[in-house]
Amino acid sequence: MLGVAGVVTVYLLANVAYLRVLGVSGLAASTAPAADLMGRVLGLAGRRLISAGIAISTFGFLNLVILVTPRVFQAMAADGVFVEPLARLHPRYRTPAGAIAFMGAWSIVLALSGTYAQLLDYVVFGDWIFFGLTVATLFIYRRPHPPSPSPPFGPHPLSPSPHGGEGERTGEIGFRVPGYPWTPALFVLAAAYVVVSSIVANPKNALIGTGLLALGVPVYWWARRTV
Repeated sequence: MLGVAGVVTVYLLANVAYLRVLGVSGLAASTAPAADLMGRVLGLAGRRLISAGIAISTFGFLNLVILVTPRVFQAMAADGVFVEPLARLHPRYRTPAGAIAFMGAWSIVLALSGTYAQLLDYVVFGDWIFFGLTVATLFIYRRPHPPSPSPPFGPHPLSPSPHGGEGERTGEIGFRVPGYPWTPALFVLAAAYVVVSSIVANPKNALIGTGLLALGVPVYWWARRTV
C-alpha cells in the first residue's frame, strides 16, 4: 500500500508541475511534457538530462517486458490456446526462446507501422480494457463457493475459520480486498473512463487497437483445433 501510494504521489506531483510550468494549453500541445518542462526550468541541459533519464527508464521497462511477456506466450501455448511451437523451451537454458523471437519480430512490425503516439493509443486502449476486466473478476472471486470434497492442497489459505480466524476450509472461500466493493468498483469505472476517452479522442486508433485485439481470436480458435 505504501509503494502504491508513493507511485500515485509521484505521478500527481509530476502532473501538477506540468500544469504549473506549461499550462493547460502548453501541456495539450506538448508531445514530450517532461522534456519541455525541464527545458523551461533548466534550459537545454535540463532537457537532455530528463531525456537521458527517460531512455534509461525505457530500457528498464524493456527488461521487464522481455522477462515476462514471452513467458505468458509460452504458458498460453502450453495450455493449447496459442501456437504450439512457442510452448517449447530452449533445451539448454530452459528459456522460451521461440516466444522471445516471436515477440521481437512482432515488436519490429509494430514499431514500423506508425508513430509512437499511435502505438501508445493502441496499447492504452487495449491495456485498460483488460485492466478493468481483471479487477472486475474480484466480484466473482469474492462470491461464496462450495467446499471441495477432497482438498488437494490442504486448507485454503483464504478460507474463514468458524472461530473467526483463517486457514480452515469451510463452506465459503473469500478473497480479501481492502475497501471492497468500492475500491474495485472505482477502478473499473476509471478503466472504463480511460477506454471511452481513448475512443472519443481518436476513434481511428481505437478501431485499429480493436483490430489488433481481434487478430487473437482466429489464432486462439486455430490453436484449440490443433490440440
